[in-house]
Amino acid sequence: MNLSFRQLQAFREVMRTGSISEAARTLGRTQPAVSSLISNLEQELGIELFERQRGKLIRKPEAQFFLGEAEAILDRLARSTRTMREIGSLQQGRLNVAFMPASSQVLVPQLISEFVQDKPDVKVSLMMRGSNVIEEWVASQQYDVGLAETPAPNTALFTHDFLLNCICALRSDDPLARKEIIEAKDLSGKPLATLPEMHPNCVSTRMAFEDQRAEFNQRFELRNFLPALKLVEDGLCYCICDPMTADGYLNTAREHSSLVFRPFAPKVVLAISILLPSQRPASALADAFAAKLIAAVTDIEKKQWGDFYGGPQ
Repeated sequence: MNLSFRQLQAFREVMRTGSISEAARTLGRTQPAVSSLISNLEQELGIELFERQRGKLIRKPEAQFFLGEAEAILDRLARSTRTMREIGSLQQGRLNVAFMPASSQVLVPQLISEFVQDKPDVKVSLMMRGSNVIEEWVASQQYDVGLAETPAPNTALFTHDFLLNCICALRSDDPLARKEIIEAKDLSGKPLATLPEMHPNCVSTRMAFEDQRAEFNQRFELRNFLPALKLVEDGLCYCICDPMTADGYLNTAREHSSLVFRPFAPKVVLAISILLPSQRPASALADAFAAKLIAAVTDIEKKQWGDFYGGPQ
């Protein structure tokens, strides 16, 4: 059976108006064209839906029954068309985003809030996890967009890679806060809060201290930098953290912040990536949000912290 949308549409209009000519006017088609559509429909169904009497169509009981079926099909097609148009215009759909702790305080929630502000029918799943888990979720297509530390090359992933220059978090009343740049030698022997000992960021930080023959004093070891800033606030340590964490902290604390952030030398970088699954095309919704996320992280990557946060205090 090869029923067409036009056949069903013509049949419904004939049933509504009671005549071929009225249906043709409603549909903007010629009377012979509508008559042909009805005849072809009857051939496809293998049953007569109308009796022809002196140029008039008399509905048969089968036509009344089939009207319900035809309307259900046409309504379903109309709903599907509307839904696909809404999806194409980013007004409907589901977005699954997984992100690392450094971006959880402000960056990702703020971007999601802005993104869905005019999209009431878009549903979002937000999940904060470690980078290894995020990589696995995106590669296996469970999540549409991920923000994580840069993974090893993986054919199941598209990545947009960034190198973020880490900065020094310290109390605003610390004498070192008057410096434009904090160097490793300034922190020689002073307590630090760092990521785990074998984490690439911690290794790079240790090498920066070795480069200036400064003593590396790892007092606190944490899985991410967010809780480290509380320890810095309490005057227990310093922290060489990524700018996403600092940006989130400052946006949340605003004028109540007791911390300042200064560029750090020698340079310590944190490699992060925006991840997309490579084994299937991204939805229009995922593409649009990924573009917004890429722009936001690019902005953080380019920030000059002395310019943005007031230079020496």
